[in-house]
Amino acid sequence: MLNWLPRDRYLFPPLEAALKKPNGLLAAGGDLSPGRLVAAYRHGCFPWFQEGQPPLWWSPDPRMVLYPSELHVSRSLRKTMRRGQFEVSFDRCFRNVIEACARPRLYAEGTWITSAMQDAYVTLHEQGIAHSVEVWQDERLVGGLYGLSMGRLFFGESMFSTVTDASKVGFVTLVERLKEWEFELIDCQMHTGHLASLGARPIARAQFRQCLERGLDQPTAASWVPGSTADELTRALP
Repeated sequence: MLNWLPRDRYLFPPLEAALKKPNGLLAAGGDLSPGRLVAAYRHGCFPWFQEGQPPLWWSPDPRMVLYPSELHVSRSLRKTMRRGQFEVSFDRCFRNVIEACARPRLYAEGTWITSAMQDAYVTLHEQGIAHSVEVWQDERLVGGLYGLSMGRLFFGESMFSTVTDASKVGFVTLVERLKEWEFELIDCQMHTGHLASLGARPIARAQFRQCLERGLDQPTAASWVPGSTADELTRALP
């Protein structure tokens, strides 16, 4: 493990210093201040650690990403979306979404979305950088996800679902909006079968780095209207 403390001249060591075992561990230490988090994502890094650990910063190689044009929606999922059993909104209740994402899963012990992580991303949300997608059924929050929007890139963090297909419906709705806003890439961080089924695929870290350089500082057409529904955002598009 790399022991690391921030220096005045840079916030993160070069990505070439990332370990191969475990894959992509770059540094340990620092804090979760808004400035450091934004700098981390700009450098292709993200925090991932357990309660009681120092912040651990990762940049895995390969990197799981989704190009909006490569979104795959199965026939069964399209049928689910056409039935209209879900309502999708944006930025209506960010803290509720991140708290739901932090709840323990049947397949894992504990959570990496600690209380400190939740507070840090809520702050980024208040600054207009982090955003949430909510999926509702009968006025109950049954799924959602959150991440960061920077330039023409979206950095996905976590998603949850308490009803079959709810998180997929939220993700597909988000990708369709990002496609309309001419976003270039969605960072999915690490491989999961869930994301692969929707069209995400791994790319080399060097290629991901090129995407960062190209997309981060481009003007964005995103219009994150707090509490708006997917239909309302669609009508607001130019």
